[in-house]
Amino acid sequence: MEVMTYRFPATKRIKEKAHVGVVGSGDLEVLVEPNDQLETEITIRTGINGFQTIWDAVIEQFFSEYDIAAKIKINDFGATPGVVKIRLYQAMEV
Repeated sequence: MEVMTYRFPATKRIKEKAHVGVVGSGDLEVLVEPNDQLETEITIRTGINGFQTIWDAVIEQFFSEYDIAAKIKINDFGATPGVVKIRLYQAMEV
């Protein structure tokens, strides 16, 4: 299992929690909660090792669009980058 963490500065606070997706083959879950600090903290736990560069690109691109102060946990079970982005967008809608 690989664990990755990211931090980004943020200016927009959120008020609600969100939970989308499931931990299952080819999928992942995203858990979002407000952060009192003006930053986004992301923790990714994945059973698929060796994809740090891809995760870096997906996470950096997504959070350049969403400037939210949140604590985010992503539990991955082999999701493709497209599925990762879909789940993140779903969490923002919630």
